[in-house]
Amino acid sequence: MGRPGAGDRLAGRAARPVGPRPRPPSDRRRRRQVTETETLLARLIAFPTVSRDPNRQLIDWVAETLAAAGIESRIIPSPCGHKANLLATIGPGDRPGVMLSGHTDVVPVDGQDWTRPPFELTEGDGLLYGRGTADMKGFVACAMAAARAAAGRRLAAPLHLAFSYDEELGCLGVHSLIDMLDAAEVRPTFCIVGEPTSMTVATGHKGKVAIRATCRGREAHSALAPTGLNAIHLACDLVAAIRAEQARIEATGTRDGDYDIAYTTLHAGRIEGGVALNIVPNRAVLDWEVRNLAEDDAAEIVDRIRAAADALVAGARRHAPEAAIEFEELFAYPGLGTGREAEVVRFVQGLTGGNATIKVAFGTEGGLFSARLGVPTVICGPGSMTQGHKPNEFVSRDQLGRCDAMLARLVERLEAGL
Repeated sequence: MGRPGAGDRLAGRAARPVGPRPRPPSDRRRRRQVTETETLLARLIAFPTVSRDPNRQLIDWVAETLAAAGIESRIIPSPCGHKANLLATIGPGDRPGVMLSGHTDVVPVDGQDWTRPPFELTEGDGLLYGRGTADMKGFVACAMAAARAAAGRRLAAPLHLAFSYDEELGCLGVHSLIDMLDAAEVRPTFCIVGEPTSMTVATGHKGKVAIRATCRGREAHSALAPTGLNAIHLACDLVAAIRAEQARIEATGTRDGDYDIAYTTLHAGRIEGGVALNIVPNRAVLDWEVRNLAEDDAAEIVDRIRAAADALVAGARRHAPEAAIEFEELFAYPGLGTGREAEVVRFVQGLTGGNATIKVAFGTEGGLFSARLGVPTVICGPGSMTQGHKPNEFVSRDQLGRCDAMLARLVERLEAGL
């Protein structure tokens, strides 16, 4: 994995407080022992790392907390410097090991009806509440606790931590971390992405491509609407083409019954256009996406929609030569399709004690680790995504305990050399 540069190296000094000082998880009805993972999670939740905001204070605190256990971290800043990834290695850096991957950003709480403080960890009936508890600071806390425990062991194979930013915006931040791993002499043997799966091993997720279509028409007074070209109407015609392609895929396309939705999906999620009701709009913007099975080529699907858009424009230009539909890719990430019999699946099942596998509807950075680095990857973490992105998000203490146990067994395997 290589050693951090001098400017990024953090020695094993005592961690000083960085950012907010949260109270430990509270439960007025009874007293109980708070685990190290829960203490770390309380600190992580107190950093309001919504994707639109910086995460650097959190990353600096993670690095110093690891440094207090003698663990060196490499911080990889974003171009603006307000965000960063973190890569840390415990054990020998000249041989393969296991990488634990987690993102540090969370989705907003704006407009949601929270009855608990979203950026303070609270407890009730064995559930720990706060934004990011499930998605996915719970796993980050477990990984940090495991790393601190591993620092006191003589590992024959290393443990790597890979914490990223802007995953919620389309796995944007992790690319610089992957670039660093790609340049390293040694890559991890396996990767575990700790998104919430209720501690069941997930072998796959769909890929995604997000497209912005800018539709251009001709303005006119609405009393003379036929003399113009309504860009909103053009965008709606494009939505109709997207829906027709979805219907074709649903009827005749590839299916994978391991997913809740067994086929590739297309979705128009946002449309904007127009200035006033009495003006025929000359511009409309449509954001749409493809979430594709591994067996389906997202580029081919986008090309079919592009061809439909070209046909729409050709017809519109007979009336308004300035008509256009311009496509812009906002982001894309590949799907993950690890075989059920893959060695990484058997390895992680040996850590969890379970035999089942699932595939998840949401995207992760796992597809990038697999596609760009060739690192065998699975998804396995505490909590359920049914709680993610909602008010009063929570993870159970039981789920965190199961994750702590899985990672404790991982450290034992690393000590034995896998």
